[in-house]
Amino acid sequence: MTKQEGSWSDLRTLARKGGECQPRYDNYDAIEVPFVKDIPADYDGVMGVPVTFLNKYNPEQFEIIGTSDRGGDGLINHLYLPHDRRDAPVINGKGVYTRLFIRHRKPLAKVA
Repeated sequence: MTKQEGSWSDLRTLARKGGECQPRYDNYDAIEVPFVKDIPADYDGVMGVPVTFLNKYNPEQFEIIGTSDRGGDGLINHLYLPHDRRDAPVINGKGVYTRLFIRHRKPLAKVA
């Protein structure tokens, strides 16, 4: 679909103090955002979001960096942190489901 068809709209995001409340992955340089509705509007780093994000994806608002599926197939090597596991994102030693890694194209200013 194209923007001309009117299919894209901005995903409503919330100011969340720059992602400070979200846990970080043990094996990726990114924060975990378990629900699309919880994507912080003011975080300028990489976020791991559920694949259901694709239903609301707006390419003018977000950049898709890659996926954790199958270790990212080399597209996300720059996000790796020293860890034994590459097959899934890990938080506090526990694997989580496949994530898309995204970044805001224009994050809001951080909330004080």
